[in-house]
Amino acid sequence: MAKTIFRVSQVNAYVKNIFENDYALRDITVRGEVSNCKYHSSGHVYFTMKDEGGSLGCVMFAGKRARGLRFRLEDGQKIIASGSVMVYERTGQYQLYASEIVADGEGDLYKKFEETKKRLEEMGMFAQEYKKPIPRFVSRVGIVTARTGAAIQDIINISGRRNPYVSLYLYPATVQGADAAPTIVKGIEVLDKMALDVIIVGRGGGSAEDLWAFNEESVAKAIFDAETPIISAVGHETDTTIADYAADLRAPTPSAAAELAVFDYKTFLNELDSIRGRLNRLMKSSSSESRLALSTFKARLEKKSPSYVLSNRRAQLSGMENSLSAEIRLALQKEKNRFSLLCAGLSAVSPLGRMSAGYGFLAGEDGKAIKSVDDVSGGDDLRIYIKDGKITASVLNIEKAPEKQI
Repeated sequence: MAKTIFRVSQVNAYVKNIFENDYALRDITVRGEVSNCKYHSSGHVYFTMKDEGGSLGCVMFAGKRARGLRFRLEDGQKIIASGSVMVYERTGQYQLYASEIVADGEGDLYKKFEETKKRLEEMGMFAQEYKKPIPRFVSRVGIVTARTGAAIQDIINISGRRNPYVSLYLYPATVQGADAAPTIVKGIEVLDKMALDVIIVGRGGGSAEDLWAFNEESVAKAIFDAETPIISAVGHETDTTIADYAADLRAPTPSAAAELAVFDYKTFLNELDSIRGRLNRLMKSSSSESRLALSTFKARLEKKSPSYVLSNRRAQLSGMENSLSAEIRLALQKEKNRFSLLCAGLSAVSPLGRMSAGYGFLAGEDGKAIKSVDDVSGGDDLRIYIKDGKITASVLNIEKAPEKQI
C-alpha cells in the first residue's frame, strides 16, 4: 500500500491546528529566565525563556506591551509569562505568544501595589486639586536618589546643559532594598526644609522588586506632605509607582525630570530678546501715540487758556479797530466831499463871493440889509460893504425903477 506524501506546508498547518485546539496551550503560564532579548523597531519584543532543562522561543507583539508589560525586559530576569503556544507555519517552529509578563514573584507585589494605591487614592492623596505647580524658572533643585548610578549622572548632565546657573542639592538615598524607603522619606524631609524650588525623587529602571521602595505608603505620604513641589522620576517610561501618583508631576525618566525641572537658559535668553523687541516696538508706538495725544490736548488747552483767548480777542479787536478806522476814514472822506460840495454851493451864493467879483453889500445904520429903495430915505446914512472894506455914504437921491408891464 502506497504511503501518502505531504508537503511541508501541509505538515506545518496540521501541527498548527493541533496546537490551536489544545486547551492547555491556548492559555498557558510559563516561568523562566530571559535570554536573547531584542526590542524590534516595530515595537515587538523577541526573547527566549529558559530553565535548567530547556528553552522556549517567545514574542510579545507591540499591541500587547502597553497593557501586558510594565517594565523593560532584559536578559537574566526571572519572569512569569502568560499567553498561548502556537506554531509559526513558515518555519514550523512553535513559540510562546505572550500577552502578559510579570517579574517572578511580582504577583504578590502587584496585589499589594493595587491595595496600597486604592487606599491612598480613597484618602485623596492623588487628587489633582492638591497638586502644586512646578515653577517655570528655578535656581535651586533638590534630588533624592542614589549617590552613584545613571540617574544622578543624567540629571547633572542635562541640568548643566540646559542651565549651568542652577544649583543642585543631592540627598544620597538608598533606592533599593528593605532600607530604601526610610532613607527616601528622610531625603524628602531634609530637602523640603531648605526652601528649594523643586525636588526630584527617583532612580533608574529595574524590576518590580527593585522599584518597590517607591510603592511604600511612607514615601507617598512624605511626597504628599512636602511643601516643595516634587517631580517623581522612577524607572523607565513604562514603569509606574505609587510615588508617581502622589507626586505633583510625573516624569517618565530621571532625564525627563531634569528637562521638566530646569528651564533652558538659551531659550530663556531668546525669549527675553523677543520680549525686549516687542516692548521696544510697543514703547515706540505708545510714545508716538502719547506725543500725538499730548499735541492734541495742548492745542485744546491753548484754545481754552486765558492767554489764547486774550490773544484771540486782541486779534479780533485789532481787526475791528482796523475795520472801524477804515469805515471812519471812509465816512470822514464822504463828509469832507459833501462839505466841499456844500461850501462850493454856499460860495456860489455868498455875498463875499459876489463881493470878490466887484459887488458890495448895502446896509442901513441898523445893519439890516437894504433890499429896496423903499427901505431908505433921503439923508439916511448907508454902509456899503465891499471886498476890501466899508464905505459910509448919505442918500442924496432916490430913483425908483419903473414897474415892468405884463
